[in-house]
Amino acid sequence: MSEYILSEETRDKLRKVSTASVATALYKRGLRNQFVQGVVPVERKAVTMVGQAFTLRYIPAREDRNPIAVFRDRDHKQRVAVETCPEGHVLVMDARKDSRAATAGSILVSRLQKRGAAGIVSDGGVRDAAGIGALDMPAYFARPSAPTNLTLHEAIDINVPIACGDAAVFPGDVMLGDGDGVMVIPAHLADEIAAECTEMESYEDFVLEQVNGGAGIIGLYPGTEEKHLADYKVWREKTGR
Repeated sequence: MSEYILSEETRDKLRKVSTASVATALYKRGLRNQFVQGVVPVERKAVTMVGQAFTLRYIPAREDRNPIAVFRDRDHKQRVAVETCPEGHVLVMDARKDSRAATAGSILVSRLQKRGAAGIVSDGGVRDAAGIGALDMPAYFARPSAPTNLTLHEAIDINVPIACGDAAVFPGDVMLGDGDGVMVIPAHLADEIAAECTEMESYEDFVLEQVNGGAGIIGLYPGTEEKHLADYKVWREKTGR
């Protein structure tokens, strides 16, 4: 498990940046596969999801191991994950991109919200999607799926390295989710990515203002010409950005 602890300062910075900016910043560092593929918001939220990853890994269910009676076991990994995901963390589930059965439902996700989780991400399905979408906590999934997880998934490991939507997720990595999807920020890069993306968002606000005023993008976006960089410096002083 990562020893990194996400500070409130970095969390606040990341809440104000986009997955697009994070993707570009990570690409500059040679990281091309940090976007969770095939995952969308259950319901778009006004807030950006930010939290460290707490993981749950599913393997294919084998019928003799996964009758409905397994829920009598107080150590069932799915239930334990919900009850032990730390406050401010994101429960990230590896369902092998198999959305034919649910990985959670509205009761479990409601419990996560009540316990102070920052969000939930699954590369599989969820049931009771409307109920999950109505919660305040951000949630991401592949699609709605009514069948219980036991039909196809066995919860096998908690807080181990997993794959989610073809992205590697290590416990403690920082998950950032917005309307476009979810990025995985390696824990050791989180602080510098937050700082860089804050600057990127500021410059892009300047660029958008210039474009809306009729400016062309060559040399402006990305900023490769000194004139535009000088104009940006003046804009920052004027706007306090």
